[in-house]
Amino acid sequence: MTALLQSGRPATQGSRHRNTFHLLPKDKVRRTTVPGMAVVLLLAIYFLFPVYWLLISSFKSSSELFSTSGFLPGPHFALFSNLAHLFTYDGSVYLYWIGATVLYALVGGGAATLFAAMAGYSFAKYQFRGRGAMFAVIIGGVLVPVTALALPLYLMFHDLSLVNTVWSVLLPSMVSPFGVYLARIYANRGVSDELLDAARVDGAGELTIFARVGFRLMAPALVTIFLFQFVAVWNNFFLPLIMLTNSHLYPIALGLYGWDSQTQYAGAPPFLYSVVITGALVAIIPLVVAFTLLQRYWSGGLALGSVKG
Repeated sequence: MTALLQSGRPATQGSRHRNTFHLLPKDKVRRTTVPGMAVVLLLAIYFLFPVYWLLISSFKSSSELFSTSGFLPGPHFALFSNLAHLFTYDGSVYLYWIGATVLYALVGGGAATLFAAMAGYSFAKYQFRGRGAMFAVIIGGVLVPVTALALPLYLMFHDLSLVNTVWSVLLPSMVSPFGVYLARIYANRGVSDELLDAARVDGAGELTIFARVGFRLMAPALVTIFLFQFVAVWNNFFLPLIMLTNSHLYPIALGLYGWDSQTQYAGAPPFLYSVVITGALVAIIPLVVAFTLLQRYWSGGLALGSVKG
C-alpha cells in the first residue's frame, strides 16, 4: 500500500523484497556502529590522555607536580609563571631552539617534498635505463633505520667541516625515500598521461609540464609527504645529538632533554621540572596547528590517491 501511494503502481512482490533488502543493512549498520564507536572513543582517550596530562601539569608549579595528583589540576594557576621561566631561563635559549627547529622542519620538509615530487614524478612518467634498480635502492633506504645512518653521516660531514652547523641537520632532512615512494604511487594514479600528452602537443616543455600540471595535480599527496617529513624533522633527536655541540643550534627535543638531565643534579633550579613540561607543551602546538590547517588537503589526497585514475 505504501508503494502504491508513493509510485501510483501496485506494490509487487519483487518491490517488497527490494525494500526489505535495503532496510536490513541499515539496521545492521546501526547495531554495529555502537561497538565500533566505543572502540574509537577508547582509542581516542588512550592517545589523548598524555596530552591531557601534559596540559594539566603545565598549569602547576614544580612543588605541586609532586604534591598533587598528576591527573587533577593544582590549587594554583602557574602557567604564566612557567612560560616566563621557560622563555628567560638559561639566556632565553629556548627561543633559539624554536628558531632552529622551525628552520630544520620548514626548510628540510619543504625541500624533501620538492625532491620527492620530482623523483616520484620521474619514476612514474618516464622510461629510462636503470629505473627499476634505482627505485629499488630508494625503497631499500626506507628500510634502513635512521640510527644506522647517524655515524656514517657524522664521518661524512666531519670530512666536509660541516659538523656543528645547521647544514649537518638540514641536509639529511631534505631526503625522504618514503616520500619518493608516495609521490610515485600518487603520480601513477592521479596524473593522467593523456593530459601530459595534450600539454606536449601544445608545445610545453617537460619542466613546464611538471610545474604547471604534474605538481599541481600531485598537491594533495605532497601535503601528506610534507606533514610526514615536518613531524619527523620536528621531533628529530638522535642526529642533532651526534652532530651538534652548540646549544643554540639544538632543536627543541634535544634542548629539553638537556634540561631534563639537569634536574638530576642538586644545584638545578626548583622550577626546572615545570619548565621542561611547559616547553614540551609549547613544542607540540606548531604540530597541532600544521595538522589543523592542512587536514582537508591531507584527507583529500589520501582519498583521491586510493582511486585508480
